[in-house]
Amino acid sequence: MSPLIEDATSLQARVVGCHLGASLKIIAPTGQYDSTKLINWGINRWALKPEFGYSQRWGHWVLDGYAGVWFYTANNAFFDVPVPKPQTEAPVGSFEGHLSYDFKKQRMWASLDGDFWVGGITSLNGIRNLESKQTSSRIGGTFSVPVSKHQSLKFSYSNGTYIRFGGNYQTVSVAWQYSWLGRPK
Repeated sequence: MSPLIEDATSLQARVVGCHLGASLKIIAPTGQYDSTKLINWGINRWALKPEFGYSQRWGHWVLDGYAGVWFYTANNAFFDVPVPKPQTEAPVGSFEGHLSYDFKKQRMWASLDGDFWVGGITSLNGIRNLESKQTSSRIGGTFSVPVSKHQSLKFSYSNGTYIRFGGNYQTVSVAWQYSWLGRPK
């Protein structure tokens, strides 16, 4: 999670006091897939996620948010006994937001992070399964501290706040970041 829109593929337009961005993530049907097995290493469908982002700074405070939708193509050979059947999944909407504080002199920042996902009802052979609807949200925090001119360490924690099914877990992460751009002036 980041206090600024950092996606290198983002298209950013400068508006007075804020940044707007857009990106498109594409996942190809790669990896090994066997329709006779329920669990596979690969996926047998394409996934696309257009996303829009907003970032606004007020002094040391930064507010940013993202809204996107995952779209999936059909998996025409989904596992089903005795013969694989086509499976589809409805779009999944996603919303993410961060409220960050930037400690300018020390080049450190801390943020309160949250997200929300909804949708994804699946259909097998044309029959919708309303029980497969995904609805979940998470809340967490992130702290980044510089190590050198180009490097920083980032520490994050998140916890599920609303989970309809699955995905009820806590995460703790530590990341090392390297920037080619150097220290801001």
